[in-house]
Amino acid sequence: MEFTPEFTDYDTRLGGYAVVVREGHVLLALWNEPEVPMWTLPGGGIELHEELEDGVVREVREESGYDVVVGRLLGVDTRVTPPGDRLQPVGDRFQKSVRVVFEATVVGGGLTAEVDGTTDEARWIPLADVPGLRREPMVRRFVG
Repeated sequence: MEFTPEFTDYDTRLGGYAVVVREGHVLLALWNEPEVPMWTLPGGGIELHEELEDGVVREVREESGYDVVVGRLLGVDTRVTPPGDRLQPVGDRFQKSVRVVFEATVVGGGLTAEVDGTTDEARWIPLADVPGLRREPMVRRFVG
């Protein structure tokens, strides 16, 4: 019996994200790419030349203005997006997102908004208010 692998044209995107909690608040970023913006964890795509944790530190700084130290691994979230659901169409390609989520602690910097990026602002949100937000499913899984 001959095995013929099935080829599917897809993109894989590695992302690194942080759950930053202090004094009963979580740091979230307002993701502006969907038609209706939603709150997400600070983070994003890891560059090919970066270590995963270094990319998380860079992304948190870009989206929030804070310098963080990456802590323990909380989990991995995967999602497959069909071509028709992608925010930026690229023909008939599926996208698989592999999102690695860590705890992180603020060690410097100050709250600022990302300029010309995929998020409009970062904000400390009371943990009790998170369930009432329009939020990305990753926030539901790792924060509430």
